Amino acid sequence: MYVELEESVLRYRISGTEGVMAGQLGYLLSVMALPSVSIGIIPQDADRSGLWPVEGFFLYGDELVNVELISAHLTVAQKNELPMYARTFSELAEISVYGPTAREFITAIESLG
Repeated sequence: MYVELEESVLRYRISGTEGVMAGQLGYLLSVMALPSVSIGIIPQDADRSGLWPVEGFFLYGDELVNVELISAHLTVAQKNELPMYARTFSELAEISVYGPTAREFITAIESLG
């Protein structure tokens, strides 16, 4: 599984319960250690000049994309549209950090909480 997360998402404090965010960030750190998981963090200062912010989406190979909207999930299965999502995912992956650098991002944010 490949996941790309914006750094800003890691910083949002949605829950009012003390320790919830730290638990979620800790969970991310533990999941990152799994060999079948690759988590990339897109730094807030990454050069986005060639890539506009995009809605959240889940890419399932070359078969299907689920797009998160406010009111629903949009399912995209049109063969001519799927490559756009694959290309966008690849572009996001190129500006992401992984491994120890991604862990440092999460650990630094976790220590702020």
